[in-house]
Amino acid sequence: MPKRSNALWAVPALITLLTIAPASQAGCLTGAAVGAVAGHYAHHHAILGAVGGCVVGHHLAVKKKRTADARKLIADYATSRDPRRKARDAREIDKLARRKVPLAMQWEAQQRSR
Repeated sequence: MPKRSNALWAVPALITLLTIAPASQAGCLTGAAVGAVAGHYAHHHAILGAVGGCVVGHHLAVKKKRTADARKLIADYATSRDPRRKARDAREIDKLARRKVPLAMQWEAQQRSR
């Protein structure tokens, strides 16, 4: 009996994963591509590399987005004259600081020292 290729089940599985959760794909596709190539060269573990690359790529994309959100909120806080707007921005920055976003944590520490 001839051996079946991993591509026979890998392609439909990848297509299924991409269509199930399109909102959470940020960074996953590029990470999966890089991980698959690295896994292929590391003793033919392309599928494991793609899964690991997807997880890492998504994590880095979320981290980058949170840092950009913190930067925007800090800029809005600094330029706003409306006290309600400042309070809302401060709450949002505090949420990001609790999620361990370094920029938000630094801003929060500076606010406490004033």
